[in-house]
Amino acid sequence: MCLFFFLLFLIFSMLFFICSIYFMIYELVIILEFNILTLSSCSMVMSVLLDWMSFLFMSFVLFISSMVIFYSMEYMHGDLNINRFILLVVMFVLSMMLLIISPNLISILLGWDGLGLVSYCLVIYYQNVKSFNAGMLTVLTNRIGDVALLMSIVWLMNFGSFNYVNYLDLYKNSFIMQLISWMVVLTAFTKSAQIPFSSWLPAAMAAPTPVSSLVHSSTLVTAGVYLLIRFNFCFSMELKFIMLFIGCFTMFMSGVGACFEFDLKKIIALSTLSQLGLMMSILAIGDYSLAFFHLLTHALFKALLFMCAGNIIHNFMNCQDIRYMGSVSKFMPLTCIFLNISNMSLCGLPFLSGFYSKDLIVEFMSMQNLNFFIYIIFYISIGLTVCYSMRLSYYLMFGNYNNLTLTNLNDSGYIMLKGMSGLILLVIFMGSVLNWLIFISPYFICLPLIMKLMALIFIGLGGWIGLEVSKFALNYNLKMKNYYLLSMFLSNMWNMPLLSTVLINYLPLKSGHLYLMIDQSWVEFYGGKSLKKYLPYLSNFFQIVFKNHLKIYFLMMVFWLMMLIIIYYI
Repeated sequence: MCLFFFLLFLIFSMLFFICSIYFMIYELVIILEFNILTLSSCSMVMSVLLDWMSFLFMSFVLFISSMVIFYSMEYMHGDLNINRFILLVVMFVLSMMLLIISPNLISILLGWDGLGLVSYCLVIYYQNVKSFNAGMLTVLTNRIGDVALLMSIVWLMNFGSFNYVNYLDLYKNSFIMQLISWMVVLTAFTKSAQIPFSSWLPAAMAAPTPVSSLVHSSTLVTAGVYLLIRFNFCFSMELKFIMLFIGCFTMFMSGVGACFEFDLKKIIALSTLSQLGLMMSILAIGDYSLAFFHLLTHALFKALLFMCAGNIIHNFMNCQDIRYMGSVSKFMPLTCIFLNISNMSLCGLPFLSGFYSKDLIVEFMSMQNLNFFIYIIFYISIGLTVCYSMRLSYYLMFGNYNNLTLTNLNDSGYIMLKGMSGLILLVIFMGSVLNWLIFISPYFICLPLIMKLMALIFIGLGGWIGLEVSKFALNYNLKMKNYYLLSMFLSNMWNMPLLSTVLINYLPLKSGHLYLMIDQSWVEFYGGKSLKKYLPYLSNFFQIVFKNHLKIYFLMMVFWLMMLIIIYYI
Protein backbone atom coordinates (compact mmCIF):
# COMPACT_ATOMS: atom_id res chain seq x y z
CA MET A 1 0.00 0.00 0.00
CA CYS A 2 2.84 2.40 0.87
CA LEU A 3 4.54 1.86 -2.50
CA PHE A 4 1.27 2.24 -4.42
CA PHE A 5 0.43 5.63 -2.87
CA PHE A 6 4.08 6.75 -3.09
CA LEU A 7 4.15 6.13 -6.85
CA LEU A 8 0.64 7.54 -7.40
CA PHE A 9 1.40 10.80 -5.59
CA LEU A 10 4.80 11.13 -7.27
CA ILE A 11 3.34 10.73 -10.78
CA PHE A 12 0.53 13.21 -10.10
CA SER A 13 3.02 15.65 -8.58
CA MET A 14 5.11 15.68 -11.79
CA LEU A 15 1.95 15.99 -13.88
CA PHE A 16 0.62 18.95 -11.86
CA PHE A 17 3.99 20.71 -12.02
CA ILE A 18 3.98 20.52 -15.84
CA CYS A 19 0.33 21.75 -15.87
CA SER A 20 1.31 24.64 -13.60
CA ILE A 21 4.07 25.79 -15.97
CA TYR A 22 1.69 25.46 -18.95
CA PHE A 23 -1.03 27.50 -17.21
CA MET A 24 1.57 30.08 -16.15
CA ILE A 25 2.97 30.57 -19.65
CA TYR A 26 -0.45 30.90 -21.31
CA GLU A 27 -2.06 32.72 -18.34
CA LEU A 28 -4.94 30.26 -18.17
CA VAL A 29 -7.58 29.98 -15.46
CA ILE A 30 -10.25 27.26 -15.61
CA ILE A 31 -13.29 27.21 -13.33
CA LEU A 32 -15.44 24.06 -13.52
CA GLU A 33 -18.91 24.26 -11.98
CA PHE A 34 -21.21 21.34 -11.12
CA ASN A 35 -24.65 22.47 -9.99
CA ILE A 36 -25.78 20.25 -7.09
CA LEU A 37 -28.83 22.08 -5.75
CA THR A 38 -30.78 25.30 -6.40
CA LEU A 39 -32.93 26.47 -3.52
CA SER A 40 -34.88 29.77 -3.61
CA SER A 41 -32.49 31.42 -6.10
CA CYS A 42 -29.40 30.33 -4.12
CA SER A 43 -27.31 27.80 -6.02
CA MET A 44 -25.18 25.19 -4.30
CA VAL A 45 -22.43 24.61 -6.83
CA MET A 46 -19.41 22.34 -6.59
CA SER A 47 -16.67 24.44 -8.16
CA VAL A 48 -13.09 23.62 -9.10
CA LEU A 49 -10.57 26.40 -9.68
CA LEU A 50 -7.58 25.38 -11.77
CA ASP A 51 -4.83 27.95 -12.24
CA TRP A 52 -1.03 27.97 -11.98
CA MET A 53 -1.16 28.62 -8.23
CA SER A 54 -3.43 25.69 -7.34
CA PHE A 55 -1.53 23.31 -9.66
CA LEU A 56 1.88 24.36 -8.26
CA PHE A 57 0.76 24.02 -4.64
CA MET A 58 -0.87 20.64 -5.32
CA SER A 59 2.34 19.48 -6.99
CA PHE A 60 4.38 20.41 -3.89
CA VAL A 61 1.87 18.85 -1.46
CA LEU A 62 1.80 15.58 -3.43
CA PHE A 63 5.59 15.42 -3.80
CA ILE A 64 6.19 15.96 -0.06
CA SER A 65 3.38 13.48 0.75
CA SER A 66 4.94 10.83 -1.50
CA MET A 67 8.31 11.24 0.24
CA VAL A 68 6.65 11.13 3.67
CA ILE A 69 4.73 7.93 2.79
CA PHE A 70 7.96 6.32 1.51
CA TYR A 71 9.75 7.44 4.69
CA SER A 72 6.92 5.99 6.84
CA MET A 73 7.56 2.49 5.43
CA GLU A 74 10.58 2.24 7.71
CA TYR A 75 9.68 4.74 10.43
CA MET A 76 6.37 2.99 11.19
CA HIS A 77 7.82 -0.49 10.52
CA GLY A 78 6.43 -2.99 13.02
CA ASP A 79 3.26 -0.99 13.64
CA LEU A 80 0.30 -3.36 13.53
CA ASN A 81 -1.96 -0.69 11.98
CA ILE A 82 0.43 0.74 9.37
CA ASN A 83 -2.20 0.48 6.60
CA ARG A 84 -4.63 2.47 8.71
CA PHE A 85 -1.91 5.08 9.28
CA ILE A 86 -1.17 5.35 5.54
CA LEU A 87 -4.89 5.68 4.71
CA LEU A 88 -5.24 8.45 7.31
CA VAL A 89 -2.31 10.29 5.71
CA VAL A 90 -3.90 9.85 2.26
CA MET A 91 -7.25 11.21 3.58
CA PHE A 92 -5.32 14.15 5.02
CA VAL A 93 -3.69 14.90 1.66
CA LEU A 94 -7.00 14.55 -0.23
CA SER A 95 -8.67 17.01 2.17
CA MET A 96 -5.88 19.47 1.40
CA MET A 97 -6.36 18.89 -2.35
CA LEU A 98 -10.07 19.71 -2.01
CA LEU A 99 -9.23 22.91 -0.14
CA ILE A 100 -6.64 24.01 -2.73
CA ILE A 101 -8.90 23.64 -5.78
CA SER A 102 -12.02 25.20 -4.18
CA PRO A 103 -13.16 28.72 -5.05
CA ASN A 104 -16.35 27.86 -3.18
CA LEU A 105 -16.74 28.28 0.58
CA ILE A 106 -18.86 25.13 0.97
CA SER A 107 -16.23 22.85 -0.59
CA ILE A 108 -13.51 24.78 1.29
CA LEU A 109 -15.39 23.93 4.50
CA LEU A 110 -15.42 20.23 3.52
CA GLY A 111 -11.65 20.24 2.97
CA TRP A 112 -11.11 22.40 6.06
CA ASP A 113 -13.10 20.10 8.35
CA GLY A 114 -11.51 17.05 6.72
CA LEU A 115 -8.09 18.43 7.70
CA GLY A 116 -9.29 19.13 11.24
CA LEU A 117 -10.85 15.71 11.86
CA VAL A 118 -8.08 13.64 10.25
CA SER A 119 -5.43 15.69 12.10
CA TYR A 120 -7.22 14.77 15.35
CA CYS A 121 -7.07 11.08 14.42
CA LEU A 122 -3.35 11.40 13.62
CA VAL A 123 -2.44 13.39 16.76
CA ILE A 124 -4.06 10.75 19.00
CA TYR A 125 -2.47 7.91 16.95
CA TYR A 126 -0.22 6.93 19.87
CA GLN A 127 -3.00 6.25 22.32
CA ASN A 128 -2.05 7.80 25.64
CA VAL A 129 -3.34 10.61 27.85
CA LYS A 130 -0.84 13.19 26.56
CA SER A 131 -1.75 12.51 22.91
CA PHE A 132 -5.46 12.64 23.73
CA ASN A 133 -5.12 16.02 25.47
CA ALA A 134 -3.03 17.36 22.57
CA GLY A 135 -5.63 16.11 20.07
CA MET A 136 -8.49 17.74 21.97
CA LEU A 137 -6.61 21.06 22.18
CA THR A 138 -5.89 20.88 18.43
CA VAL A 139 -9.42 20.03 17.30
CA LEU A 140 -11.23 22.41 19.68
CA THR A 141 -9.00 25.39 18.78
CA ASN A 142 -9.64 24.69 15.10
CA ARG A 143 -13.41 24.56 15.74
CA ILE A 144 -13.35 28.31 16.44
CA GLY A 145 -12.16 28.89 12.88
CA ASP A 146 -14.70 26.41 11.52
CA VAL A 147 -17.52 28.36 13.18
CA ALA A 148 -16.21 31.61 11.65
CA LEU A 149 -16.13 29.93 8.22
CA LEU A 150 -19.73 28.70 8.69
CA MET A 151 -20.82 32.24 9.59
CA SER A 152 -19.16 33.63 6.46
CA ILE A 153 -20.99 30.98 4.38
CA VAL A 154 -24.29 32.12 5.90
CA TRP A 155 -23.49 35.77 5.10
CA LEU A 156 -22.63 34.83 1.50
CA MET A 157 -26.21 33.58 1.04
CA ASN A 158 -27.18 37.27 0.70
CA PHE A 159 -25.47 37.26 -2.69
CA GLY A 160 -27.05 34.13 -4.12
CA SER A 161 -23.87 32.07 -4.47
CA PHE A 162 -21.12 30.62 -2.29
CA ASN A 163 -18.49 31.25 -4.96
CA TYR A 164 -16.36 33.93 -3.35
CA VAL A 165 -14.33 34.41 -6.56
CA ASN A 166 -17.37 36.13 -8.15
CA TYR A 167 -17.48 38.79 -5.44
CA LEU A 168 -13.85 39.76 -4.90
CA ASP A 169 -14.51 43.16 -6.53
CA LEU A 170 -17.31 43.86 -4.04
CA TYR A 171 -15.24 43.15 -0.95
CA LYS A 172 -13.77 46.62 -0.60
CA ASN A 173 -17.12 48.44 -0.82
CA SER A 174 -19.68 46.19 0.85
CA PHE A 175 -20.09 46.04 4.64
CA ILE A 176 -21.20 42.39 4.48
CA MET A 177 -18.18 41.49 2.40
CA GLN A 178 -15.91 43.24 4.90
CA LEU A 179 -17.55 41.18 7.64
CA ILE A 180 -16.91 38.00 5.64
CA SER A 181 -13.25 38.94 5.16
CA TRP A 182 -12.87 39.43 8.95
CA MET A 183 -14.41 35.99 9.50
CA VAL A 184 -12.06 34.42 6.95
CA VAL A 185 -9.04 36.02 8.64
CA LEU A 186 -10.18 34.63 12.02
CA THR A 187 -10.53 31.20 10.38
CA ALA A 188 -7.02 31.40 8.94
CA PHE A 189 -5.57 32.58 12.27
CA THR A 190 -6.88 29.51 14.12
CA LYS A 191 -5.59 27.08 11.47
CA SER A 192 -2.22 28.83 11.14
CA ALA A 193 -1.89 29.08 14.95
CA GLN A 194 -1.35 32.83 15.17
CA ILE A 195 -1.57 34.57 18.55
CA PRO A 196 -3.80 33.90 20.60
CA PHE A 197 -4.40 30.42 19.10
CA SER A 198 -0.73 29.32 19.08
CA SER A 199 -0.75 26.76 21.87
CA TRP A 200 -2.10 23.85 19.78
CA LEU A 201 0.83 23.79 17.34
CA PRO A 202 3.57 22.51 19.71
CA ALA A 203 0.96 20.24 21.38
CA ALA A 204 0.25 18.58 18.00
CA MET A 205 3.82 17.20 18.10
CA ALA A 206 2.32 14.19 19.89
CA ALA A 207 1.61 12.79 16.38
CA PRO A 208 4.13 10.45 14.67
CA THR A 209 7.04 12.34 13.06
CA PRO A 210 6.03 11.64 9.41
CA VAL A 211 2.69 13.32 10.20
CA SER A 212 4.50 16.28 11.79
CA SER A 213 6.59 16.54 8.64
CA LEU A 214 3.46 16.71 6.49
CA VAL A 215 1.42 18.95 8.81
CA HIS A 216 4.14 21.56 9.30
CA SER A 217 5.34 21.76 5.74
CA SER A 218 2.52 21.77 3.26
CA THR A 219 -0.86 20.86 4.72
CA LEU A 220 -2.68 21.78 7.93
CA VAL A 221 -0.95 24.98 9.09
CA THR A 222 -0.35 26.34 5.59
CA ALA A 223 -4.06 25.98 4.73
CA GLY A 224 -4.81 29.23 6.59
CA VAL A 225 -2.10 31.13 4.71
CA TYR A 226 -3.30 29.69 1.38
CA LEU A 227 -6.88 30.78 2.12
CA LEU A 228 -5.69 34.33 2.85
CA ILE A 229 -3.62 34.34 -0.36
CA ARG A 230 -6.85 33.58 -2.26
CA PHE A 231 -8.76 36.28 -0.32
CA ASN A 232 -5.95 38.86 -0.43
CA PHE A 233 -7.80 41.33 -2.70
CA CYS A 234 -10.50 42.11 -0.17
CA PHE A 235 -8.67 43.16 3.00
CA SER A 236 -9.28 46.67 4.31
CA MET A 237 -6.43 48.75 5.73
CA GLU A 238 -7.63 48.17 9.33
CA LEU A 239 -7.64 44.41 8.81
CA LYS A 240 -4.17 44.50 7.21
CA PHE A 241 -2.87 46.47 10.18
CA ILE A 242 -4.19 43.84 12.63
CA MET A 243 -2.76 41.01 10.50
CA LEU A 244 0.65 42.70 10.39
CA PHE A 245 0.66 43.30 14.15
CA ILE A 246 -0.39 39.73 15.05
CA GLY A 247 1.95 38.19 12.44
CA CYS A 248 4.97 40.11 13.79
CA PHE A 249 4.17 39.21 17.39
CA THR A 250 3.73 35.53 16.47
CA MET A 251 7.14 35.59 14.75
CA PHE A 252 8.80 37.14 17.77
CA MET A 253 7.03 35.03 20.41
CA SER A 254 7.77 31.71 18.69
CA GLY A 255 11.42 32.69 18.04
CA VAL A 256 11.98 33.48 21.72
CA GLY A 257 10.09 30.32 22.79
CA ALA A 258 12.26 28.11 20.52
CA CYS A 259 15.43 29.52 22.13
CA PHE A 260 14.23 28.16 25.51
CA GLU A 261 12.81 24.83 24.33
CA PHE A 262 14.59 21.46 24.75
CA ASP A 263 12.19 19.16 22.89
CA LEU A 264 13.61 18.55 19.39
CA LYS A 265 10.24 18.40 17.63
CA LYS A 266 8.82 21.39 19.51
CA ILE A 267 11.79 23.57 18.48
CA ILE A 268 11.07 22.79 14.82
CA ALA A 269 7.32 23.33 15.42
CA LEU A 270 8.00 26.77 16.89
CA SER A 271 10.20 27.59 13.89
CA THR A 272 7.19 26.73 11.67
CA LEU A 273 5.10 29.14 13.73
CA SER A 274 7.74 31.83 13.22
CA GLN A 275 7.67 31.32 9.43
CA LEU A 276 3.85 31.42 9.42
CA GLY A 277 4.03 34.77 11.19
CA LEU A 278 6.42 35.96 8.47
CA MET A 279 3.98 34.85 5.73
CA MET A 280 1.06 36.58 7.48
CA SER A 281 3.10 39.78 7.81
CA ILE A 282 4.06 39.93 4.14
CA LEU A 283 0.43 39.20 3.19
CA ALA A 284 -0.63 42.14 5.34
CA ILE A 285 1.96 44.39 3.69
CA GLY A 286 0.32 43.51 0.39
CA ASP A 287 2.32 41.02 -1.68
CA TYR A 288 0.53 37.68 -1.94
CA SER A 289 2.93 36.24 -4.55
CA LEU A 290 5.87 36.65 -2.16
CA ALA A 291 3.90 34.93 0.62
CA PHE A 292 3.11 32.06 -1.78
CA PHE A 293 6.78 31.86 -2.83
CA HIS A 294 7.90 31.53 0.81
CA LEU A 295 5.08 29.04 1.48
CA LEU A 296 6.50 26.70 -1.18
CA THR A 297 10.20 27.01 -0.26
CA HIS A 298 9.35 26.67 3.45
CA ALA A 299 7.37 23.47 2.73
CA LEU A 300 10.47 21.81 1.28
CA PHE A 301 13.05 22.54 3.96
CA LYS A 302 10.61 22.08 6.84
CA ALA A 303 9.56 18.62 5.60
CA LEU A 304 13.22 17.61 5.36
CA LEU A 305 13.98 19.08 8.80
CA PHE A 306 11.25 16.98 10.41
CA MET A 307 12.38 13.86 8.55
CA CYS A 308 15.95 14.32 9.87
CA ALA A 309 14.59 14.91 13.39
CA GLY A 310 12.50 11.73 13.06
CA ASN A 311 15.55 9.70 12.03
CA ILE A 312 17.54 11.03 15.01
CA ILE A 313 14.65 10.36 17.45
CA HIS A 314 14.29 6.87 15.94
CA ASN A 315 17.97 6.13 16.61
CA PHE A 316 17.86 7.60 20.11
CA MET A 317 15.11 5.15 21.05
CA ASN A 318 12.36 7.81 21.01
CA CYS A 319 14.25 10.32 23.18
CA GLN A 320 13.41 13.86 22.05
CA ASP A 321 15.34 15.92 24.63
CA ILE A 322 18.29 17.63 22.91
CA ARG A 323 20.22 17.79 26.22
CA TYR A 324 20.78 14.02 25.98
CA MET A 325 22.12 14.28 22.43
CA GLY A 326 25.46 15.40 21.02
CA SER A 327 28.15 14.39 18.52
CA VAL A 328 25.45 12.90 16.28
CA SER A 329 27.48 13.99 13.22
CA LYS A 330 30.10 11.31 14.02
CA PHE A 331 27.52 8.50 13.95
CA MET A 332 24.91 9.77 11.46
CA PRO A 333 26.83 11.94 8.98
CA LEU A 334 24.31 11.88 6.10
CA THR A 335 21.34 12.77 8.32
CA CYS A 336 23.37 15.61 9.83
CA ILE A 337 24.30 16.94 6.37
CA PHE A 338 20.60 16.99 5.41
CA LEU A 339 19.68 18.60 8.75
CA ASN A 340 22.36 21.30 8.40
CA ILE A 341 21.40 22.16 4.82
CA SER A 342 17.68 22.50 5.70
CA ASN A 343 18.63 24.49 8.83
CA MET A 344 20.74 26.87 6.75
CA SER A 345 17.89 27.19 4.27
CA LEU A 346 15.55 28.05 7.15
CA CYS A 347 17.99 30.72 8.36
CA GLY A 348 18.12 32.26 4.88
CA LEU A 349 21.80 31.64 4.16
CA PRO A 350 22.67 32.86 0.63
CA PHE A 351 21.81 30.72 -2.39
CA LEU A 352 19.83 28.01 -0.64
CA SER A 353 16.09 27.92 -1.42
CA GLY A 354 15.00 29.72 1.77
CA PHE A 355 17.30 32.65 0.98
CA TYR A 356 15.48 33.63 -2.21
CA SER A 357 12.10 34.03 -0.55
CA LYS A 358 13.22 35.28 2.87
CA ASP A 359 15.69 37.87 1.61
CA LEU A 360 13.16 39.16 -0.90
CA ILE A 361 10.51 39.47 1.82
CA VAL A 362 12.84 41.41 4.13
CA GLU A 363 13.96 43.76 1.34
CA PHE A 364 10.37 44.25 0.16
CA MET A 365 9.43 45.09 3.74
CA SER A 366 12.29 47.64 3.89
CA MET A 367 10.70 49.50 0.94
CA GLN A 368 7.35 49.98 2.74
CA ASN A 369 6.21 52.93 4.84
CA LEU A 370 6.29 51.00 8.10
CA ASN A 371 7.26 52.25 11.53
CA PHE A 372 10.53 51.43 13.27
CA PHE A 373 8.89 48.98 15.70
CA ILE A 374 7.70 46.61 12.93
CA TYR A 375 11.04 46.98 11.13
CA ILE A 376 13.12 46.03 14.16
CA ILE A 377 10.77 43.17 15.19
CA PHE A 378 11.21 41.71 11.68
CA TYR A 379 14.98 41.76 11.92
CA ILE A 380 15.13 40.52 15.52
CA SER A 381 12.88 37.59 14.50
CA ILE A 382 15.30 36.74 11.67
CA GLY A 383 18.16 36.83 14.18
CA LEU A 384 16.18 34.57 16.55
CA THR A 385 15.64 32.04 13.73
CA VAL A 386 19.40 31.69 13.31
CA CYS A 387 19.85 31.71 17.10
CA TYR A 388 17.67 28.66 17.78
CA SER A 389 18.91 26.89 14.64
CA MET A 390 22.52 27.33 15.78
CA ARG A 391 21.59 26.20 19.28
CA LEU A 392 19.92 23.09 17.85
CA SER A 393 22.95 22.29 15.67
CA TYR A 394 25.29 22.75 18.64
CA TYR A 395 23.31 20.46 20.94
CA LEU A 396 22.93 17.79 18.24
CA MET A 397 26.24 17.84 16.39
CA PHE A 398 29.02 19.92 17.87
CA GLY A 399 28.40 19.47 21.62
CA ASN A 400 29.53 16.62 23.86
CA TYR A 401 28.05 13.15 23.57
CA ASN A 402 25.57 13.30 26.45
CA ASN A 403 23.44 10.24 25.76
CA LEU A 404 23.80 8.22 28.94
CA THR A 405 22.32 4.99 27.52
CA LEU A 406 24.94 4.78 24.73
CA THR A 407 22.48 3.73 22.01
CA ASN A 408 23.69 2.23 18.75
CA LEU A 409 23.55 5.28 16.48
CA ASN A 410 24.03 4.78 12.73
CA ASP A 411 22.72 5.83 9.33
CA SER A 412 21.45 2.36 8.49
CA GLY A 413 17.83 3.39 7.81
CA TYR A 414 18.14 3.19 4.02
CA ILE A 415 14.45 3.74 3.23
CA MET A 416 14.30 6.81 5.50
CA LEU A 417 17.52 8.15 3.94
CA LYS A 418 16.11 7.63 0.43
CA GLY A 419 12.94 9.51 1.40
CA MET A 420 15.08 12.38 2.70
CA SER A 421 17.36 12.29 -0.37
CA GLY A 422 14.34 12.94 -2.58
CA LEU A 423 13.94 16.38 -0.99
CA ILE A 424 17.53 17.54 -0.57
CA LEU A 425 18.08 18.69 -4.18
CA LEU A 426 14.86 20.68 -4.10
CA VAL A 427 15.88 22.30 -0.79
CA ILE A 428 19.07 23.52 -2.48
CA PHE A 429 17.85 24.49 -5.97
CA MET A 430 14.08 25.01 -5.91
CA GLY A 431 14.25 28.57 -4.52
CA SER A 432 15.99 29.92 -7.61
CA VAL A 433 13.75 27.86 -9.94
CA LEU A 434 10.59 29.22 -8.30
CA ASN A 435 12.06 32.72 -8.37
CA TRP A 436 12.23 32.56 -12.16
CA LEU A 437 8.86 30.80 -12.49
CA ILE A 438 6.62 32.88 -10.21
CA PHE A 439 7.99 36.35 -10.96
CA ILE A 440 7.82 36.82 -14.71
CA SER A 441 9.56 40.19 -14.35
CA PRO A 442 12.08 39.74 -11.51
CA TYR A 443 12.00 42.01 -8.47
CA PHE A 444 14.87 44.49 -8.32
CA ILE A 445 15.06 46.24 -4.97
CA CYS A 446 17.58 49.05 -4.61
CA LEU A 447 18.51 49.83 -1.00
CA PRO A 448 21.41 51.55 0.79
CA LEU A 449 24.35 49.24 1.56
CA ILE A 450 23.65 49.02 5.32
CA MET A 451 19.98 48.06 4.70
CA LYS A 452 21.07 45.49 2.13
CA LEU A 453 23.47 43.96 4.62
CA MET A 454 21.04 44.15 7.59
CA ALA A 455 19.69 40.64 6.97
CA LEU A 456 23.20 39.14 6.80
CA ILE A 457 24.29 41.13 9.90
CA PHE A 458 21.35 39.79 11.91
CA ILE A 459 21.97 36.25 10.60
CA GLY A 460 25.59 36.44 11.79
CA LEU A 461 24.63 38.05 15.11
CA GLY A 462 21.87 35.47 15.76
CA GLY A 463 24.22 32.59 14.95
CA TRP A 464 26.90 33.91 17.32
CA ILE A 465 24.42 34.44 20.19
CA GLY A 466 22.92 30.97 19.59
CA LEU A 467 26.37 29.38 19.77
CA GLU A 468 27.34 31.30 22.90
CA VAL A 469 24.14 30.52 24.85
CA SER A 470 24.50 26.82 23.97
CA LYS A 471 27.90 26.44 25.66
CA PHE A 472 26.42 26.16 29.14
CA ALA A 473 27.46 23.26 31.36
CA LEU A 474 25.88 21.92 34.54
CA ASN A 475 28.40 23.70 36.77
CA TYR A 476 27.68 27.15 35.23
CA ASN A 477 25.63 29.67 37.17
CA LEU A 478 22.77 30.47 34.80
CA LYS A 479 21.81 34.14 34.85
CA MET A 480 18.22 33.32 33.85
CA LYS A 481 17.74 31.67 37.26
CA ASN A 482 17.80 35.18 38.69
CA TYR A 483 14.84 36.03 36.42
CA TYR A 484 12.97 32.76 36.86
CA LEU A 485 9.45 34.10 36.26
CA LEU A 486 10.52 35.98 33.11
CA SER A 487 12.28 32.92 31.67
CA MET A 488 9.25 30.74 32.46
CA PHE A 489 6.97 33.29 30.75
CA LEU A 490 9.14 33.44 27.61
CA SER A 491 9.72 29.69 27.38
CA ASN A 492 6.04 28.89 27.92
CA MET A 493 4.89 30.79 24.78
CA TRP A 494 3.74 33.79 26.85
CA ASN A 495 1.50 31.49 28.99
CA MET A 496 -0.70 30.67 26.00
CA PRO A 497 -0.94 26.89 26.65
CA LEU A 498 -2.03 27.75 30.20
CA LEU A 499 -4.72 30.14 28.95
CA SER A 500 -5.93 27.67 26.31
CA THR A 501 -6.35 24.79 28.77
CA VAL A 502 -6.73 25.80 32.43
CA LEU A 503 -8.69 29.01 31.77
CA ILE A 504 -11.16 27.25 29.47
CA ASN A 505 -11.57 24.03 31.55
CA TYR A 506 -10.96 24.88 35.20
CA LEU A 507 -12.85 28.15 35.64
CA PRO A 508 -16.14 27.07 33.96
CA LEU A 509 -16.14 23.85 36.03
CA LYS A 510 -15.60 25.82 39.24
CA SER A 511 -18.30 28.33 38.30
CA GLY A 512 -20.59 25.37 37.46
CA HIS A 513 -20.42 24.14 41.08
CA LEU A 514 -21.23 27.65 42.29
CA TYR A 515 -24.19 27.87 39.90
CA LEU A 516 -25.60 24.53 41.16
CA MET A 517 -25.45 25.80 44.75
CA ILE A 518 -27.41 28.96 43.85
CA ASP A 519 -29.86 27.35 41.44
CA GLN A 520 -30.81 24.17 43.40
CA SER A 521 -32.40 22.67 40.22
CA TRP A 522 -35.14 25.28 39.72
CA VAL A 523 -33.98 25.77 36.11
CA GLU A 524 -34.43 22.05 35.50
CA PHE A 525 -37.90 22.17 37.04
CA TYR A 526 -39.05 25.14 34.98
CA GLY A 527 -36.99 24.18 31.92
CA GLY A 528 -36.57 20.57 30.78
CA LYS A 529 -39.10 18.84 33.08
CA SER A 530 -41.95 21.27 32.50
CA LEU A 531 -41.22 21.28 28.78
CA LYS A 532 -41.54 17.49 28.74
CA LYS A 533 -44.81 17.78 30.67
CA TYR A 534 -46.47 20.45 28.48
CA LEU A 535 -45.27 19.36 25.03
CA PRO A 536 -47.92 16.56 24.69
CA TYR A 537 -50.71 19.05 25.51
CA LEU A 538 -49.38 21.52 22.95
CA SER A 539 -49.04 18.84 20.27
CA ASN A 540 -52.66 17.72 20.87
CA PHE A 541 -53.85 21.32 20.52
CA PHE A 542 -51.96 21.78 17.25
CA GLN A 543 -53.29 18.50 15.89
CA ILE A 544 -56.84 19.87 16.31
CA VAL A 545 -55.82 23.14 14.61
CA PHE A 546 -54.18 21.36 11.67
CA LYS A 547 -57.25 19.21 10.94
CA ASN A 548 -58.47 22.05 8.67
CA HIS A 549 -61.98 22.38 10.20
CA LEU A 550 -63.87 25.37 8.79
CA LYS A 551 -65.18 26.40 12.23
CA ILE A 552 -61.60 26.60 13.59
CA TYR A 553 -60.61 28.95 10.77
CA PHE A 554 -63.70 31.13 11.47
CA LEU A 555 -62.92 31.18 15.20
CA MET A 556 -59.32 32.16 14.48
CA MET A 557 -60.49 34.94 12.13
CA VAL A 558 -62.90 36.30 14.78
CA PHE A 559 -60.12 36.18 17.38
CA TRP A 560 -57.74 37.99 15.01
CA LEU A 561 -60.32 40.73 14.26
CA MET A 562 -60.95 41.23 18.00
CA MET A 563 -57.23 41.63 18.57
CA LEU A 564 -56.97 44.21 15.78
CA ILE A 565 -59.91 46.23 17.21
CA ILE A 566 -58.39 46.18 20.71
CA ILE A 567 -54.98 47.32 19.40
CA TYR A 568 -56.63 50.04 17.27
CA TYR A 569 -58.61 51.50 20.20
CA ILE A 570 -55.66 51.33 22.59
